[in-house]
Amino acid sequence: MQPIPRTYLVDEQNRPVAVQLDVATFEHIEQLLEDYALGTLLDTPIDPEDAERLTATQARAFYQQLPKSEAP
Repeated sequence: MQPIPRTYLVDEQNRPVAVQLDVATFEHIEQLLEDYALGTLLDTPIDPEDAERLTATQARAFYQQLPKSEAP
């Protein structure tokens, strides 16, 4: 696993209260989480009565059509 470059923000008593990441690192983590969630969803068994099951190709095509959030 790659180290995550970060900066700790501390309070007056020098206790860590937050972590700051650069935008590129944040976007990389965000993409990894989205990919993991999609993969988990594709691997989750679905009761045929509850929903239509998509193939991996269909799911990727659907995922690509979803609107992407933009960084502020």
